[in-house]
Amino acid sequence: MWSHFSYSSVSIDICLFVHYREDSALRSMDAEQLREQAHKMVDFIADYYKTIENYPVLSQVQPGYLGKLLPDSAPNYPDSLQHVLNDVQQKILPGVTHWQSPNYFAYFPSNSSIAGFLGEMLSAGLNIVGFSWITSPAATELETIVLDWLAKAFQLPDDFYSTGQGGGVIQGTASEAVLVVLLAARDKILRSVGRSALPKLVTYASDQTHSALQKACQIAGLNPELCRLLKTNSSTNYALSPDVLSEAISNDTASSLIPFFLCATVGTTSSTAVDPLPALGKIAKTNGLWFHVDAAYAGSACVCPEYRHCLDGIEEVDSFNMNAHKWFLTNFDCSLLWVKDRSALIQSLSTNPEFLKNKASQGNSVIDYKDWQIPLGRRFRSLKLWMVLRLYGLEGLRSHIRNHIEMAAYFEELVGQDTRFKVIAPRTFSLVCFRLLPPIKSEDYGNKLNRDLLDSVNSTGSVFITHTVLSGEYVLRFAVGAPLTERRHVNTAWQILQDKATALLESL
Repeated sequence: MWSHFSYSSVSIDICLFVHYREDSALRSMDAEQLREQAHKMVDFIADYYKTIENYPVLSQVQPGYLGKLLPDSAPNYPDSLQHVLNDVQQKILPGVTHWQSPNYFAYFPSNSSIAGFLGEMLSAGLNIVGFSWITSPAATELETIVLDWLAKAFQLPDDFYSTGQGGGVIQGTASEAVLVVLLAARDKILRSVGRSALPKLVTYASDQTHSALQKACQIAGLNPELCRLLKTNSSTNYALSPDVLSEAISNDTASSLIPFFLCATVGTTSSTAVDPLPALGKIAKTNGLWFHVDAAYAGSACVCPEYRHCLDGIEEVDSFNMNAHKWFLTNFDCSLLWVKDRSALIQSLSTNPEFLKNKASQGNSVIDYKDWQIPLGRRFRSLKLWMVLRLYGLEGLRSHIRNHIEMAAYFEELVGQDTRFKVIAPRTFSLVCFRLLPPIKSEDYGNKLNRDLLDSVNSTGSVFITHTVLSGEYVLRFAVGAPLTERRHVNTAWQILQDKATALLESL
C-alpha cells in the first residue's frame, strides 16, 4: 500500500502509518486482539480440515517453488492477518504434504486431534520455558503425573514410576530419547572401565532398527564400526535373533571389546517387527548391557490389553520410549521416555551454573527436567498429553487404535484376494507390507516394477504411500493411522493401486 505515496509526502506517510498501526497492527500480546485474531485462525484451520480431501496428499510442487512466490526481503511495515492467510492458502498449502489427510498412508502417522490442538494452543498461550521446577512448578509436576498415569496404563514395572528411582520425561522425538539414554549408558560404563575405553564400546541392534541409533552413536563419539546392526530375515519375521546377538557379543568380548548397549524395537519402521524382549533381556542382563526399547510407533497399541504382550519382558529393560505424537492423538512433538535409574541420566546430562541455582533444586526435593534432556529450554508439552487423556480417556484411545488396526486388516484381505499382489511380511499392527508380483522372475525387474507402481500411485495426489526393502525386495508400505481415515479411503486407495498396477502390467 505504501507504493502509492511519493517520497515528497513523508509527513503524510508517517501520519497515515501511525493511524494504520493504531487501527490495524498487532500489539505484542493484547487480550482483545488475541480473541479477534485467534478466532480467524481457528476458523482457517477448521476450514482446512473440512476441505483437506481437496488437496493432493503428497505436495506436487517442484524444488525452489516458494522462492519464486515470496519477496526477497522481509516487510518493513505490518500486514493484515487476512493477507497472510491468503498467502498461506495460495502459496504455502500447495507446498504442504498433508499428514492429517485421510488418504495419507505413508511412513507412520503423526496424529493431531482437537484435544491435542487445544493443549498445544494453551501451551503456546502460556509460553513458559519449564527447564526446572521453579520456572513453573505445574509444568514439571503435571509431566511427572501424566507419565506415571501412562506407566500404569502400559503396565510398566514399578521401577519406571517417579515414586521409585526412575520416572518418565517428555522428549521431542524418539531420536532424542535414544540419544540421551545412549549417553547415560556410555558414561555409566566409562565410570567403571575408564574413559580411555571409549573406542572399544559396542552397541547392538537389528538391521531393522531406526537410523536414529546410528546418529546417536555418532554424536556420542562412539566408533561407528562398533555399532552392530545384526542381520535379520523372514524366518524370524525380521525380529532380532537372540542367538545372533549372543554370538556377536561373544565374538566382541573375545576381541577385548566392551559390549555396553542393546536397542530392541517393538514395531520396526520397515515391517513393524517385534523383537523378543524376554530373551534379549536375559542376554543384556548377563552381559551387563544397558537395554533400551524403542516402541516409537507400536508402543501406543500396547495400551490395548490384546497387544500388551508385545511388552512382555519389559521388566528387564533399562529404558523405554514411545511417541504419543505418532498414534496417540497427541500433536507433534511428544515423545515419552521412561528410565529405571534417573540418576544415570542426571549424571550424564546435568549442569548447575550459578544463575540456575535455587532453594528447591539445591534441596533435591524436586525434579528438574533440564537434567533429563539435551537442551536447557523445554515447552509445556504435558498440557496437550494431559488434555488428550482427559478428553478422550484410555478407552477412547484404545478405540482409535483398534479402528486403524481393523482397517489395516481389511486392506490386507484386499491384497490377498488379488493374485497379482503378495503380502510380504506378517501384519502385526496397522501396517501392511506388500508388492506387485512381477510376471518375469527377476529381482531387479520386480524392484523396478514396484518403484514404478509407487511413483504412479503417488503422482495422482489422491493417495500417498511409501516403500522399504526387505530381503533385497522393494516393498510397498500401507500404514493406516490418520485420524480422519475411514474404510472408504482404504477402498479408494486400493482401487488406485489396482488400476495403476493394471496399466503397468499392460504396458509391458
